Amino acid sequence: MAERAGVRRVVIVGGGAAGWMTAAALGRLIAPTGVEVLLIESEEIGTVGVGESTLPHIREFNARLGIDEAEFMRATRATFKLAIEFRDWDRVGDSYMHPFGDFGAPGGGVPFHQYWLAGRAHGDVGELDEYAAPIVAARAARFGPPSSDGRSILSTWDYAYQLDASLYARFLRAFAEKLGVRRVEGRIVDVTQDPASGLIRSVRLERGEVVEGDLFIDCSGFRGLLIEQTLKSGYTDWSHWLPCDRAVATPCRGLGRTEPYTRATAMEAGWRFRIPLQHRVGNGYVYCSAFLEPEAAERALMEALEGEPIAGPNHLRFTAGQRTRNWVANCVSVGLASGFIEPLESTSIYLIQAAITKLIELWPVHAGDPRTAAEFNRQMDLQYERIRDFIILHYKATRRDDSPFWRQVREMDVPDSLAARIELFRETGVVADYRDGLFQHPSWVAVLVGQGITPPVAHPLARAEAPERLVAGLNRLRATIAEAAARLPLQDDYIARHCAYEGGAQSAA
Repeated sequence: MAERAGVRRVVIVGGGAAGWMTAAALGRLIAPTGVEVLLIESEEIGTVGVGESTLPHIREFNARLGIDEAEFMRATRATFKLAIEFRDWDRVGDSYMHPFGDFGAPGGGVPFHQYWLAGRAHGDVGELDEYAAPIVAARAARFGPPSSDGRSILSTWDYAYQLDASLYARFLRAFAEKLGVRRVEGRIVDVTQDPASGLIRSVRLERGEVVEGDLFIDCSGFRGLLIEQTLKSGYTDWSHWLPCDRAVATPCRGLGRTEPYTRATAMEAGWRFRIPLQHRVGNGYVYCSAFLEPEAAERALMEALEGEPIAGPNHLRFTAGQRTRNWVANCVSVGLASGFIEPLESTSIYLIQAAITKLIELWPVHAGDPRTAAEFNRQMDLQYERIRDFIILHYKATRRDDSPFWRQVREMDVPDSLAARIELFRETGVVADYRDGLFQHPSWVAVLVGQGITPPVAHPLARAEAPERLVAGLNRLRATIAEAAARLPLQDDYIARHCAYEGGAQSAA
């Protein structure tokens, strides 16, 4: 295969969510142009199964592939997700939510939180969470699709899913194979590179079969079989900012109604997640091994389970960071092969999706084009670094000092890019928006205000309104949001009517 030949065969190394999301997308969007898509995986090699909690962007991914939402939810036993709740992050006993939507109502001369800041200086206007419709609905375990009327308070949210990642991979495998993606079973034992260009030419399986390709996608997980073990991409370590390096996870049976939100509870040396699905609850403790032994982490997790464990605990090790280059030669890394940021804000599946989307947008004329690789790496660096800053914010903004772990993270130096954003908001209430990057204005406001960073004064435009009128208007809006959320069905009822898996969710009615 000549170095400048077009991409005629793509070889995906590894399955799981990363591999089969890639295979499904390329099978739907790239294969019709005459490109063969092939995926190699071994049943002997397990998958981590990250990403049970997602962001709204997954809806765009599924829709672009033509996946029916109800069919997808039944297959993955998914629930809806309107927000992420953070317990004990600022101080023990505190709770706030990061919503998938806006605060306030459509319109306004400045961002809504500025009016809330101005109003609270003159009267009781409640908490900021009470002005986000997805938060109010989530706390009441209610769900409904957002309104298409941009003037309605019911249009101010989006939603994601809480799903079984292994079932999602299985669903996408069947989807991809129907599109003509070929799966090859086997363990890779050797990789052949062109001696002159360094491009990967083929991989050899344990049974002797040689698989050639033009473009290789590394979805082999933490080990980075191609991107690191073969091409020596390098790894940028962020553990000095994100010191959690271990996790223990186990599913349990759910008790009572399912909530349309994921919960992250701060613990002695990290945080614990709770993700309610139709058939079970996913649980895990993400922690720093410098402050907690694995046995203690497992014990703390098991003691916190709400129901009977379904499987034994699974222990994981990782280092927060990113491949120094996500695309090297003719190899692109996707998923855990490209890096890892703890799933505090449910970014694992999003980063898989972002890499796939960028790859398709930048589809190479020839697989070894260094200009295409450089642009892909630049854009993925932005994605990772801006997510990194947002995750660090949760730790840096804490006021907890009840354990060595929390004292370390609250006192640590942070990237200049994050320090500047925090100080700008602290002094002015202004969020410096990114043109590119995942988390936008409402997300930053949710965490900054939720963890006690409150500007001393509101924007002049928000203070221009008469105090009595401002306070009355805010309280009317708060009541309107509460009433609108109360009219939504319980999530369990909605799922039972539209997308319950066979033998699954029962109506609460």
